[in-house]
Amino acid sequence: MLRRSFGLIFMVLLLSLPCIMAQESALELKLHTMFSHNMVLQREIPAKIWGVSKPGAEIIVQFAGQEKKIIANQTGNWVVSLGSLQASSSPQELLVTSAGESIKLHNVLVGDVWVCSGQSNMEWPVYQSQNAKKEIEEANHPEIRIFTVPRKATGTPTRHLQGEWKVCAPNTIGGFSAVGYFFGRTINQKLHIPIGLINSSWGGTPAESWTTFQTLENDPDLLPIVKRYKSAVSQEAIENYRKSLLEWEKNKGDRKEEDRLTDMGNQGFEKGWASQEFSDSDWKTMDLPCLWENTMNVDGAVWFRKEMQIPENWAEKDLSLTLGAVDDFDVTYFNGEKIGSIGEETPNWWSTPRKYTIPGKLVKAGKNCLAIRVFDHFGAGGFSGQPQDMAIQRNSEVLKISGAWKYKVEYAVYSSLKPTPPMGPENPYAPSTLYNGMISPIIPYSIKGAIWYQGESNAYRAYQYRKLLPAMISDWRREWAQEEPGSDFPFFIVQLANFMAAPSKPEESEWAELREAQAMTAFNTKNCGLALAIDIGDARDIHPRNKQEVGRRLALAALKTAYNKDIVFSGPVYDSMQIQDNKIVLNFKSIGSGLVARDGELKHFSIAGQDRIFVWAKARIEGSQVIVWSDEVKHPVAVRYAWANNPEGCNLYNQENLPAVPFRTDNWPGRTANSK
Repeated sequence: MLRRSFGLIFMVLLLSLPCIMAQESALELKLHTMFSHNMVLQREIPAKIWGVSKPGAEIIVQFAGQEKKIIANQTGNWVVSLGSLQASSSPQELLVTSAGESIKLHNVLVGDVWVCSGQSNMEWPVYQSQNAKKEIEEANHPEIRIFTVPRKATGTPTRHLQGEWKVCAPNTIGGFSAVGYFFGRTINQKLHIPIGLINSSWGGTPAESWTTFQTLENDPDLLPIVKRYKSAVSQEAIENYRKSLLEWEKNKGDRKEEDRLTDMGNQGFEKGWASQEFSDSDWKTMDLPCLWENTMNVDGAVWFRKEMQIPENWAEKDLSLTLGAVDDFDVTYFNGEKIGSIGEETPNWWSTPRKYTIPGKLVKAGKNCLAIRVFDHFGAGGFSGQPQDMAIQRNSEVLKISGAWKYKVEYAVYSSLKPTPPMGPENPYAPSTLYNGMISPIIPYSIKGAIWYQGESNAYRAYQYRKLLPAMISDWRREWAQEEPGSDFPFFIVQLANFMAAPSKPEESEWAELREAQAMTAFNTKNCGLALAIDIGDARDIHPRNKQEVGRRLALAALKTAYNKDIVFSGPVYDSMQIQDNKIVLNFKSIGSGLVARDGELKHFSIAGQDRIFVWAKARIEGSQVIVWSDEVKHPVAVRYAWANNPEGCNLYNQENLPAVPFRTDNWPGRTANSK
């Protein structure tokens, strides 16, 4: 019967073939969506024009005195390259003709085209930025043209998209990327050339979503991203989802919306699950870090336990425990005593890396026990960091605690929310899906370069980001395949703004590590630059409103690197150090007209000796150097500056009022993507 069905299907397809071929042969002349009225074509390199027509038809493209001819291939696709164009603010027409059909595009300019990409801080619109009403009212810039790529995630690269170019005006700019607009406006005002801005961004997305799958698979440091994704779409994960969906359908009439937020109380602690003496021999095993809903669909409380051997010289000493980010809330115990917790009172609890002190009074030589209760009210649940994020440390000695842990579900809370399907090829957080759906469709539209504001979603994997971001940049440049001088097109990165509570004492910071990865990429990748936001963030809001200054600083980097202008474009950058008695002398590059301490004495410097315990330090400027010391550290070995999630008040600048790049001398450029 099955064979007969296949035979019938084949006959239907065979009989339909003439109709299909007739439809293909009747293809109308069409230009790709990137070509519309009001567009900007890239100057000084071949500008590519493409579309579809009847297979074998001749296509003629006429623009700015040029005429190019091409024959459409057997599928009707064609692409031509116009010769190098000169910038022009005079509106022109582009004419495409083929087999009696024609398309005429009006109000076309020639200038520089920039791609604006990243997550929510790039997507953030003008109407929600600082002084929005005034900015929108004054946004009459006919030489600036804007194009927004619609949100789309897909498992395979696509060539199609919707949209159109618009002239920058009060009635068009409000919903456009604020960073992109303020960047483009500055370039236009400085160079007086038309600027085209292509906004292709999506809030909350990680960098791997914007990177090709091939690149992720071929780099050992990025391969874990692919493995996690394949696990999420495994047959086991799909089967667990199916079972959860059936259970949800069965019980959905008995549940209330607020149930998903309800923690029913720490029953596991009452049963002794935190105690070192408790026997967990009948508990299951899970490799951490991982998000447990890759293997079990549970919202609720799950306990994790791990026994470890503590060295004798660690006994009765305070230890530092790091776990990476936990989704959502945790209570952490060492040998039965609570040592820390984060709940919903902490902003962005799901992405906040856990770091707790294990008091020396609890630490003994030999066997010790770490127990963690995680409550997840919806979403993935579990530990979202990297293996190197899970460790116990004393000074420079590290005990890794990733790997096999015992676990037990304390209880599951019911949710009126329908179970979320496993991450699939339509998920914007899945590897490559946004490259496929939002970058691939605009290639090979000729561009000047790109600006990038992203990193918040990769902050807990900062060391991997050292490889991921340069790989993504290389990806884009390779796929665009522009001819010289556009092949290694300029790429400018916004370093993460200051965010979250300011620290009372020096501490480790995953956001600082991510900023370090961004700076390393900018400094070590050809035609790259960095724009700082370390002094214009908001402790309470991950979306600071001052996008004007972000755009201006991006433009400074572009004017220097992409346009070869003789300007000061960066704040001070750490270069080298010398130890002189009980002080450390720091040397800097990019000091412009000189170093300055804005608003008083220098702040947010810390210093450490061989024990690697950092304390706040005093600092002063002497010429082009900064001298750092502390009475608590007699033999210093390392200095850090602005090393925190929110180094509020960090105030080392140059005379041009550009802030110094945060740094640490103990790891610059430092370790590999697989170490910490």
